[in-house]
Amino acid sequence: MPKVLIADKLSPQAIEVFKQNKVDVDVKTGMTPEELLACIGEYDGIAIRSATKVTAKVLEAGKKLKVVGRAGIGVDNVDTKAATTAGVVVMNTPFGNSITTAEHAISLMMSLARDIPTANASTHAGKWEKNRFMGVEISGKTLGLVGCGNIGSIVADRAHGLKMKVIAYDPFLTKEKAESIQVEKVELDELLSRADFITLHTPLTDTTRNILNKDTLAKCKKGVRIINCARGGLVNEVDLKAALDSGQVAGAAFDVFETEPAKESPLFGLDNFVATPHLGASTSEAQENVAVQVAEQMSEYLTVGTVTNAINIPSVSAEDAQKLKPYITLAGQLGSFAGQLAESGIKSVKIEYEGTVAGLNTKPLTSVALEGLLSPLVETVNMINAPVIAKERNIDVSEVKRDRSTNYQTLVRISVTTESGSYEVAGTLFASKPRLVEVGTIKLEAALGARMLYVNNEDKPGLIGNLGKILGEGKINIANFHLGRNEEKNNAVALLEVDEAISNDLVLQISKLPSVKVVKVLNF
Repeated sequence: MPKVLIADKLSPQAIEVFKQNKVDVDVKTGMTPEELLACIGEYDGIAIRSATKVTAKVLEAGKKLKVVGRAGIGVDNVDTKAATTAGVVVMNTPFGNSITTAEHAISLMMSLARDIPTANASTHAGKWEKNRFMGVEISGKTLGLVGCGNIGSIVADRAHGLKMKVIAYDPFLTKEKAESIQVEKVELDELLSRADFITLHTPLTDTTRNILNKDTLAKCKKGVRIINCARGGLVNEVDLKAALDSGQVAGAAFDVFETEPAKESPLFGLDNFVATPHLGASTSEAQENVAVQVAEQMSEYLTVGTVTNAINIPSVSAEDAQKLKPYITLAGQLGSFAGQLAESGIKSVKIEYEGTVAGLNTKPLTSVALEGLLSPLVETVNMINAPVIAKERNIDVSEVKRDRSTNYQTLVRISVTTESGSYEVAGTLFASKPRLVEVGTIKLEAALGARMLYVNNEDKPGLIGNLGKILGEGKINIANFHLGRNEEKNNAVALLEVDEAISNDLVLQISKLPSVKVVKVLNF
């Protein structure tokens, strides 16, 4: 009988789920790292929340360990790379907290609109300052969503019930999806100028970090109110304090902070700032939902081998795993490359398998490719839920297999159609190593490193020298340099693997070079 350790506090219902599925379970919460290391070798699975750290040492000590189940979304406390190396599945429950987090955002918005926290403190102090607290109505106001995925869509639905007008900035929200949830899709500048309330529901990426800063806050309607229940770092806290002090922003309410636990912040102490300690998922219903879900997922994996909401492996049989391993890496890299090139909402994606790969089980490859494609857009995407998320976003996904030989023995091509145009990327395997071989009509051969600089330009003299000069002056070392151009010799791509992070200032300098059309920093 499989044996599972519950190392963090979970709903008692999780224990019942394990027992009903013939899984033996022990509950040992609050253990020290040393105590965990001493006992983990007994277990096939470990169920955790955020307190227990599943480190490389824990995974090494867990000789029988097959699965780590995280009751919740984030897996920052799990060394997923070490888990993959050890052959341990890492699962989470990405949707169990959605309603609770959305409701918390609405709660903060209403508290902010009526100064409830400050009024509560004043009343408790016996002051009865009825004339001090003049709030604003929510009905009839415009709510701006920065990010309109799963949680953002729920917030929009609740806001409609409050008779609010809802607009959304999300480059990857299609018009069809926006219409289906009765949201007006707008650009960021328009949202800032129109919204009475702004609430953020987007992952923290290089693109979204400090998306609300000194410059963007200045573009907001004067007196705007801002809510963040998504991720700390989406709003520059120093810049927001200045906007709150000046009255440009009437109020703000945060559940998340740049540094957590947030013992201090420039926003603390302001009368027009409401703070909660990351309570987005803190309801009894959400805690029970994620506990039951993780217990069900772990039980199914340990008893019948079903993989659900896995972070680090696709749903694939042991027989196919060895054959597909290099193709999984290739599909993931191509999907990520294509996703990071997207400039607007994705409408459709076609994944073509030609040659040898067409004879394999391509379903997990398509899931991995979709995970890569959607990962810049959706924080909770994994190879299991990627097809579901694509469907929810009304992205048409098609798969084509061609057994015939091409210029390569095996080839994977991903064609993406967005609201602003279409493009494609293709790759192959050389000695079982992934290689990018096509970007649109441009042929090249490139291995994709962890950090890449992508430059699309007109094929004119001088670019390489100027590009090297800017990177050199910015102290950026070039590890590899790949070039390609089309047959007409009027369109080219430069793909550079670099050792250091490239700042936005350097990207701007490169974008201003003559003949440059597109510059992107890509991460793999």
